[in-house]
Amino acid sequence: MTHVRVNGLAKSYRAGDDIVPALIDVDLEVREGEFVSVVGPSGCGKSTLLYILGGFLHTDGGVAEVGGRVITGPGIDRGIVFQEYALFPWLTVVQNICYGLEMTGIREPERSQRAAAFIRMIGLQGFEHRFPRELSGGMKQRVAIARTLAYDPSILLLDEPFGALDSQTRETMQDELLRIWLETRKTVIMITHDVNEAVYLSQRVYVMSRRPGRIVEEFPVALDRSLSREDVMLSSEFNALRNRVWLSVRRQAAPAN
Repeated sequence: MTHVRVNGLAKSYRAGDDIVPALIDVDLEVREGEFVSVVGPSGCGKSTLLYILGGFLHTDGGVAEVGGRVITGPGIDRGIVFQEYALFPWLTVVQNICYGLEMTGIREPERSQRAAAFIRMIGLQGFEHRFPRELSGGMKQRVAIARTLAYDPSILLLDEPFGALDSQTRETMQDELLRIWLETRKTVIMITHDVNEAVYLSQRVYVMSRRPGRIVEEFPVALDRSLSREDVMLSSEFNALRNRVWLSVRRQAAPAN
C-alpha cells in the first residue's frame, strides 16, 4: 500500500530579484513499511523535498500526500531527524525523549515507561540523566532517533542523520538504524549523499538530478538482511548495485555540456 506519494512537485526560492527553482516535476512513491533513500548531487533539492514531506515548506505546484491526505503542515504522523542532533541542551536524555510525549498529551507514568523502553532499545542505560554536552556524537544521535520514535510516528524522515559523525561511529549508527527499522517496520525516507549508506540500508534508492531536482532513476535493493555487515558489503550484489547508483549520481553531478 502506498504510504507517501509525490506527484509533479515543484518548489522555487527567491534570491534577491531572482526566482531559483529547487525542485521541478518530482514524482515518487513509498510503500508502507518501506525504507527508501534519496541521493543526488549537492544542492539538488533533497532536503527541500524532505522538508515538504515534513510539512515545513509549502509547494509551488504538484502534490505531496501521506496516507492519501495532502500534506498541509507538520503532523505527529511524521517524525524528522536532522543531521544536527537538535536536542534541548538543558534537558537530560530521558527528559529529551519525554518532551515529545508530553507535547502529544501522553501522561505519566506512560511517558516514563516509553522513555525507558527506548533507552533500552538504543543501548543508553545508565545515561538517562546525562545532558547532551556529556554525550558523544553517536549517543546524541541515538537520543534524537529515540525521541522521534517514542511518540510513534508512522513515518521517519531522516535528513543526513549521520553526516556529522566520524566514519566508525557512522557505521555503528547505520547498523543501529537498520536494527530499529527491522524491529519497528516504520516507513523511512532518508536523504543522504553517501551511496554506500543508501544501498546498505534501503529497499529502494531514488537518484535526483542536479538543480532543479527531479527523480531520474530508481534502483530496487534486494540484499540478505540476515548477513553480517561485512558479508553484505563484500558481496558481488552489493558492489554491483553500489556502482550503478554511484555512476548515476556522478552523471547528474557532471557539468552540463
